[in-house]
Amino acid sequence: MVTSLTTRDRSEARKKGLMAVGAWGGAGLLVLVHWPTLGLVAAGGAGYLTYKWFMFRAKRGMRF
Repeated sequence: MVTSLTTRDRSEARKKGLMAVGAWGGAGLLVLVHWPTLGLVAAGGAGYLTYKWFMFRAKRGMRF
């Protein structure tokens, strides 16, 4: 099946964004259950995923 480049990029950006949001939710949950050290480590990973999502969209000229 042939898909357009724009459609594929939007789908990929959505996946990356949802992974970043999920990681932030997991980090927040860890802090709420009183595991702040593990929560900070998870927040670092979530920050990295957010950066990757942002750069993916920025390199392709996608609006935010």
